[in-house]
Amino acid sequence: MHYSEHGAGEPVLLIHGLGSSGADWAFQIPALAGQFRVITPDLPGSGRSAPLASGPDVAGFAQALWSLLDELGVTTPAIAGFSLGGAVALEMALQRPDRVPRLGLINSLATYRIDHWRKWYEARVATAMVRVLGMPTVARMLAKRSFPQPWQQPMRERAVEVIGAVPAEVYLTTGTALERWSATERLDALRSRVLVLAGEHDFTPLAEKRELAARLGGEFVVARGSRHGTPFDAIALTNACLQALFADQPLPDASQWHCDAGPHEALWEQALMIAERHHADAGQPL
Repeated sequence: MHYSEHGAGEPVLLIHGLGSSGADWAFQIPALAGQFRVITPDLPGSGRSAPLASGPDVAGFAQALWSLLDELGVTTPAIAGFSLGGAVALEMALQRPDRVPRLGLINSLATYRIDHWRKWYEARVATAMVRVLGMPTVARMLAKRSFPQPWQQPMRERAVEVIGAVPAEVYLTTGTALERWSATERLDALRSRVLVLAGEHDFTPLAEKRELAARLGGEFVVARGSRHGTPFDAIALTNACLQALFADQPLPDASQWHCDAGPHEALWEQALMIAERHHADAGQPL
């Protein structure tokens, strides 16, 4: 399994979304690495990690990440995941409830089974478009939908580059694995402090995320104006929330719950450097 490490301190594991890699966290790493040991893996079958022999599976992803942490000597990580990564993070916390003190879920749900018209639309339409139009075209459509603002052009271009390079079969089979997965019947086993961070205009129902936070006794933050890519279009809020969660501090005041308002030239250059180093690294600490 391919991974990178940054910083030192209490360990935190950051899990990326569908069609990407651990390089997705390049905007969060500078904010966290000064205080924490930040571990950013590529999920099996993504980035530079080999796929699971049995094919994509959320529970299998979680088990593979626990195996990685065991090898690294990490016993009680704080974990945060984005989208698909949130499902894997929640599954990890349910597999070893006493080992995950803090859990962050960003634009993620406790089940992706088709039980709502928006889930049907996102799953079925996306699948059809990938099969008919191919990944590069779908990547352009997703990028425009996720990052519509003029100042977000570099993010659109990066999303097209990253998602467009994913083999269609990998994208489709991983999406199907996510659709098969559910944790709703097991949530009572969770022991973590939970943060649910949701983009106001995310693809999946905001109400479902609010209900998830309530059921888990967790904290709920809505990034006003944010779409699905909250770690990218609400960088300041995402970083502040993760810092507070991992350090067991109060979350940012509600006045700060909004997406970013403009470009981050210096931060963007730093993030690209971190992302490139992630891809070039062979699993050794950076």
